[in-house]
Amino acid sequence: MKYVLFICTPVGGEESSPAEIAADPRFASYIHEVRTRDVVRGGARLRPAADATTVRVRDAEVLLSDGPFAETKEYIAGFDVIEVADLDEAITLASRHPAALAGGSVEVRPVWE
Repeated sequence: MKYVLFICTPVGGEESSPAEIAADPRFASYIHEVRTRDVVRGGARLRPAADATTVRVRDAEVLLSDGPFAETKEYIAGFDVIEVADLDEAITLASRHPAALAGGSVEVRPVWE
């Protein structure tokens, strides 16, 4: 079954560079585990929520606003698409993610297939 892991980080938290993430042993261990198990089907690191543009359409008018769609205490910093046996396995992987271990969260959501 496929799941998306939304990697959430606290607003105002320190943003790590790709080089810092690559050098972090927690991330290296996690990435090694998911690659060894061959469960990742895609994903990406996202730029901060402040770089987002939200698009709405009201009465055929396209409305744009800078920033995320809602004020939150966390923002989605990245996502992984995984394919695992069941929700329990997806939760186990999410609970090992360095973002969750560092005070953020990982939302696990099944994909419609």
